This record gives sequence, C-alpha cells and structure tokens, in this order.
Amino acid sequence: MNAESDTESETGSETGRETGRDARRPPAGVAVVVIGYDDAAHVTDAVRSALAQGPAVREVVAVDDCSTDGSAGLLDRLAASEPRLKVIRRRANSGGCGTPRNTGLDAVTSPYVMFLDSDDVLPRGAAAALLEAAEGAHAEVAGGLCVRRELPSGREVPWQARLYALHAVVPHPARRPRLVHDTLCVNKLYRTGFLRAHGIRFPEGRFPYEDVVFTARVLAAAPRIALVPDRVYVWHVRRSAGRLSISLDRSGVENWRARTEACRQAYEVLLGAGQKELARAVRAKFLDHDLRMYVRELGLRDAAYRRAWWELTRAHLAEYDADDWARNPAAPGRLIGRVVLASPEPCDLPRLRELAARPARLCPPYARAADGTPVWSDALPVSLEPLRARPVRALPLAVDAELRPCRRGTRLRLRLRLRLHELYGRVAQAGPESVEVEWLHRDDGGVVVRDTAVPLAPCARGSESAWTPGSAAVPLAQGPEPAGRAGSGAVALAQGAEPAGAVALGPCVRGSEPAGTPGSVHGGAWSAEAAVDLAALSALGAGTWDLRLRIRFRDGVSRDVSAHALTGAGLLRRSAVPSARHGVVLVQPYATHSGALALRVAPGVRGVLSVARARLRRLLH
Repeated sequence: MNAESDTESETGSETGRETGRDARRPPAGVAVVVIGYDDAAHVTDAVRSALAQGPAVREVVAVDDCSTDGSAGLLDRLAASEPRLKVIRRRANSGGCGTPRNTGLDAVTSPYVMFLDSDDVLPRGAAAALLEAAEGAHAEVAGGLCVRRELPSGREVPWQARLYALHAVVPHPARRPRLVHDTLCVNKLYRTGFLRAHGIRFPEGRFPYEDVVFTARVLAAAPRIALVPDRVYVWHVRRSAGRLSISLDRSGVENWRARTEACRQAYEVLLGAGQKELARAVRAKFLDHDLRMYVRELGLRDAAYRRAWWELTRAHLAEYDADDWARNPAAPGRLIGRVVLASPEPCDLPRLRELAARPARLCPPYARAADGTPVWSDALPVSLEPLRARPVRALPLAVDAELRPCRRGTRLRLRLRLRLHELYGRVAQAGPESVEVEWLHRDDGGVVVRDTAVPLAPCARGSESAWTPGSAAVPLAQGPEPAGRAGSGAVALAQGAEPAGAVALGPCVRGSEPAGTPGSVHGGAWSAEAAVDLAALSALGAGTWDLRLRIRFRDGVSRDVSAHALTGAGLLRRSAVPSARHGVVLVQPYATHSGALALRVAPGVRGVLSVARARLRRLLH
C-alpha cells in the first residue's frame, strides 16, 4: 500500500476517534498572531479585524517589533478593554517578519493559529470559514482566497485564484503541486500542534520572503489540506507609501538575492523531505513567476543593477538540471532562463521584457540556425524548436499596436492599428481569421468594453496594407461612424465601414519572416484597424484601460494576447478629442512596464484639469 493510501486509511480511523472525543474536548478556537513595526496608522485596524471574527477567534496575540512611533501604546489601550488581546513588546527590532511571528506562535494557547500583518485586515467570517473547513476535513492546514487590494484605488486582484475556485480536500500536497505557487502564510489556518510537532518555524532575523521557506516546511511535513473559495485575507498594497513593504521594495538587487535564496531553501527543504515533485514545482514556479516579474522591470534599473542581477540569476539557474529544463520547454520562463544562461552579459532586454509579459509576446526578429532550427537570435542561437509543438492557444504571439488621432471631416477620432506577426509558420498554419478588441478597466477588471468578431473577407494579392511599425498613417476607410457604445456590431473593413472593436485580419507586409518559412502567407504578417469607442471608455470618468485582444483561428481555436505598444514619431502622444457629451476627452496612450499598450482617459474639463494638476505635482516633487 502506497503512502497516499496509508494516509487515507489513517484519516478514516482518526475520524472515528475524533467523533468519540467530540463531547469531551473544549470547542476549537483560533489564535491570530498580528505583527507590526512602526505602523501606528494601521495596526489597530488589523487587530480589530481579528477581534471582529467573533467566537471563532479565542485569542489575538499582537507582537510589536520594538516600534518607535507609539504603536505599542495604541495596542495597550486597546487590550485594556479587550480580554482576548495579548500584547507582546520585543526589546530589539528583528529586521524582518519571521522573528515576531515565531514570538507570537510561542505564546499561542489555542488549537489553531493564523497570521496577520499590521497593514492588512481579515474580512468578516474568515476565521470561521477556515476553522470549519479544517475541522470538517480533519486537516492540519486550511487555506482560502487572498485578494490584493490596491490603495487608494480599492482595486482588488485575487491571489492564486485557481487554487481556491472550489471547496477541496488535498490528502497529500504531492496531489496538488500547484500549492507551491501560493507561498503566502497569511491566508491559511494551521493546527498549532502540527506546527510544533514538526518544529515548523519562520526563518529568524532579516530574511525577506520568509513565508516562502515557511510554506515549504509546511508542505514538507505532508499535511492534509482543506481549500475554500471564501475570501479570508485582504492584502493592502500601498505603493505610494513612504516605506514600502519588504516584498514590494524591489529597487535594490539585494531584494532579488533574497528571493533567489528563499527559493533555493524551499527547494532544498522539499527535496530533503523526499518531496521531489514538489521541489521540481518550486523551480518551475521560480521560472514562471519570479523570473518573469523581475525581467519585466529590468529596463527600469541602472546598468550596475542589471549586471549584478544577471550574475545572480545565472548562478541560481546553473543549479538547475536537465529535468528542470525538459519540463514544458517552450514555456516563456524557461526560454528566458535559457537565454540568461547562454549570455554572460545582459542582452536583448526589450525583447526579454516582451516575452516576460502576461500573456507572453515573442517579438521579431525570428532567426534560424544554418539547419533551419528556430533560434533566439543569430548572435545567441538558443533553440526555440519547442515552440513548433506548442499549441496555438499557448503560443507567445506578438501583436504590435499603435493609437493615432485622425481626422474624419471636421472631427478628431482615435484609431487603433494592429499587426500580428508570423511565428515560424505556426500562425499561418492555424489561419488567423479575426481579432476581438477588449479594453479592461484598470481599477475594476469587471468593466470591459468589447465587440464581437466578424469573418475575414479574403484579401487579393497586392492589396496588403502598406503601413509598417512606426510608419505614417495610412488612408482610412470611409463609412458611417460607429454607434459610440460598447457591444455595437463590428463591420468588415472590405465593406467600407469603421469597426468599433472586433475587426477582420488580413495579410500584410512582406519580409517580416525569413525566406522559405513553411506555411508563411504573403511575408507573414496580418493587420487590422479599429475605431476606439471613447464614448464607452469615458463613461466611467477618468481612468486607465488595458488593451486585450482575442485572435480567432479557422478551426475555432482562440488565443488571448496583449499588444506591444509601438513607439516613435507621433505615437504615445497625449490628445484632446472633442466629445458631444463631455466637451473634450483627454487621452494618453502609453506602454506599461511589460511593454503592453494601455490608455488613460480623462473626460471633461475637470478631467483635463486633474491631469494637469497631477503633472504639475510630479514636476514640483
């Protein structure tokens, strides 16, 4: 009988023993350990959110890590009227989060424990949901959904939502390798006796990403885990704060050194416990998440940072073996890692940034080795052969996008131009037919301005569009103006009308693909144009919109992509567009950190003045 079967059998017998003790044991309770340092502005809100959990929370242990801003006094005054609150003051600052959490864990008397940071909060019912899941499944660990709340906008982004889509019980972590992607410790409840029996603690002192190592130690002990779809933690992200949190402050290369060390230790912990598949998953997660996130920001750093980052990364990746690289070899993170390993100096940073985007984009040029094998570049012949076997729906397709103001009679409009590149014959083989244009509101991802796709009208040879990236505007098709609302029907370009969102794709510029590419069509590129529905985008007032595209192919397969923002003369320029409703709409296209096209919209005189004031503040400060 294998270990997983043994676990199931033992769980069944434990169920009977637990049932017999239910009448004799005291009700289960949760301790919440709250840690803080110089966070007087938020710490009492965090503690109150823990106390507001109701009878599920038996005690709250607040650990002040030797604050100098009066935080401890605020906690003492709160404890005077709340018997469940215990305040512990550390005599010396630890420099990190691990030591105060260990201090709080040592003081816990309840059978279960949760962790909470001073600048975050627990939503109501979080402790009860996790406690019920743990008790019901006889699990040592219960986890739920954490949301990142961007402040001051209030925008919420779920963290690792795939893990917490449904109620589930995982009898052994190896059954769900995706668990290594959720390295947070704060969205989980732990059986206190389980942590103590296995000696599971946080790294001491100033150790950024201490929860990465802690989570690995938990998984190495092979707990039974219950997962719930409930929101159990609100992670506040204050990027404008005077002092960024340890994990958000990535400006220095020491942050990257700490992250690679935490991932290395997590791998070693799991491998040492015989959890080889989970250890492999840790390395895969590093490539897919950590590496891509930092590559997207490399262009913002100076040359000294980039050189140090490159050296650290190469040293870390040199520890990977052939098995690590052989798994999902066409995944963007693995391609990026192999390029970094192949070059002793930083190279091709703009192109790597595009590949690190989500979704990934592999931008031209598309080089080949002498034998025809796809390679990264002539100077760096890293093989891209695995791309030939990757499904079209997962290919790192590259679409260039530009926004230009154009006049239609006496009216100024905004036009979106798109150019889809061939990728070693795979795009032509799949047969792109149409593209669906979507604008997603940055602060409220549920708000989308979109249209439906239309069939492609075949283009005759020689009718390809003459525009290339960065070129001047081409003549625009004449026809009726769009209705000016989201969801209006798109009309084929061949019929002489302006589409509002979803537009047909046709073959375009020759020469973007090396000669002799199998399956290339008219040089290997497709283009499309669409009018931007400013009326719909400005209906919510000032805001930022991210461009997303859905390319549809002839066999019904679709691929969601983002678009690379072209730069050059006349591009990414702020424009004031007349509006019947608002008088004027100020629009500013720009490239995000990952190079994708986004659009800021400020309708009306108030919107224009707010943009002007923000620009003035930046100039003065």
